Amino acid sequence: MSMIVRAADAAHLLSLVPHLLGYTPTQSLVVIPMARGRSLGAMRVDLPPDDVDLDPVASSVMGMVCRIPQADAVVVVVYTVASTRQGLPEADLVEALRRSADACGLAVTDALTVAGDGWGSHLSADGVRPMSELDERMPPGDQATGADLPAASPALVAGVAAATASVEAALTVLCGIPSVGDSAARIDPAALEAACALDDLPALFEDALGWDAAALDPMHAAVLLWCLMRPSLRDVALVQWSSDRAGGDRALDAQRRWEDGEDYPADLAEVMWGEGSRPDPARLEQALMLVRHVAAVADRAQTPGPLATAAWLSWALGRSTHAGRLADAALDVDSRHGLADIVRSFVAASHLPDWAFRR
Repeated sequence: MSMIVRAADAAHLLSLVPHLLGYTPTQSLVVIPMARGRSLGAMRVDLPPDDVDLDPVASSVMGMVCRIPQADAVVVVVYTVASTRQGLPEADLVEALRRSADACGLAVTDALTVAGDGWGSHLSADGVRPMSELDERMPPGDQATGADLPAASPALVAGVAAATASVEAALTVLCGIPSVGDSAARIDPAALEAACALDDLPALFEDALGWDAAALDPMHAAVLLWCLMRPSLRDVALVQWSSDRAGGDRALDAQRRWEDGEDYPADLAEVMWGEGSRPDPARLEQALMLVRHVAAVADRAQTPGPLATAAWLSWALGRSTHAGRLADAALDVDSRHGLADIVRSFVAASHLPDWAFRR
């Protein structure tokens, strides 16, 4: 949804930017695409290192703005802890952005820097202004806030590990695979019931969106963890959570056909690359909350699956900072994890889903 920015002056505009983002950025470049005086949201990227060529950085940033068909102008805001003793910091970056915007046919409505000890506009002769002129009532946290997993007690982690072992034992019985352990060991009836739920994966994944993530039952966590540890099942879940139950049915059927040698449907594959129809953010939010809690209660060796899934969901929601951290956490455990590596490459290249640029 677009938002009309009614800013009386530059100071007022700066008070609105964190509310557009939902947090107060640090060491960041924020660009606000505009269309006929209305903001079309805001995009944040990390400030580039001091030793990089700024023109390619500026071209990449303005290239993202150009992917928004309605955009005809842009506001640039730099957030840095640097001092203003020698003038507004990041003037070279702002100038590179202005050159790139001009080449793209975009007007630069304003170019501002909020530094550690002052602020000001690069397009104004007013010089550095005191921080006291800015509204101090900013949203708490920065772009990294909320990236950490929820806390989980050791007892709960142990309970989920035991439940996961029970599910695997139940699957051994249900699938007729001879047990390598104690054949007389009792199978938990709850694990048998959970294992039977795997017979209809789309129903399981749809039901999971209604579970209370913060009070996740260990057996529910175990059966979902078992799925997310397996790429073929995890991808079915991601396609379904990005669409609907019918999409999950199609994805599961396509996965089975692909394993039999048929081509995987392009319209399902493109979802994983951030293309196609825009997902319902509420479904992605619920799925992300659920998967983050599964990752929090999983044994460390089993976390790459849910961590990478949470990374993709974060990326799909436009939270690249969170996505990068979750992908890194997955790769710390399994350096060859495919989905985590893909998400990390997306973040490193500042690649966003195509639906992020469409209203």
